[in-house]
Amino acid sequence: MPIAYKETDAELAQKVVALLIERGMTVSCAESCTGGLLSAALTSVPGCSAVFPGGCVTYADEIKHRMLGVRRKSLKLHGAVSPQVAAEMAVGMRQHLNTDYALSVTGYAGPGGGTEQDPVGTVYIGVSSSERTKVVRMSDAASALRDTVRADAVARALRLLLEELGE
Repeated sequence: MPIAYKETDAELAQKVVALLIERGMTVSCAESCTGGLLSAALTSVPGCSAVFPGGCVTYADEIKHRMLGVRRKSLKLHGAVSPQVAAEMAVGMRQHLNTDYALSVTGYAGPGGGTEQDPVGTVYIGVSSSERTKVVRMSDAASALRDTVRADAVARALRLLLEELGE
């Protein structure tokens, strides 16, 4: 069953696209556990092509390394679901597509996976610009429902970008 975006998610995507168009800026997305849902939320907004050149779904560690330049050492030491990898994903995506901003999402959407420190429902979301890279940890462990975790990660990523844009 496809994910149904909350009305607020659509509004968030519209606000992001409008602000980026207004400022003449661009964004790209590197996704793992959301599997393209973040890119889909952005591209559902008419006019998005002016600010969103593309993104990629890098589910496997090797693809994170080859496509985004995530260091194998980071993957081995910290794991794919970590603030370090989220940061490297965002930086790599921004540099690869030469965008003003890049968002990254990596986490345990469930029902399997997770660790004691980062249980199912834990997602790390990164945002990178030329000035800085920031990562936030989202914990949706109470629900731990795959579709909920993924939809919440999309909304949180859009909010994170809005915060970076000063909104």
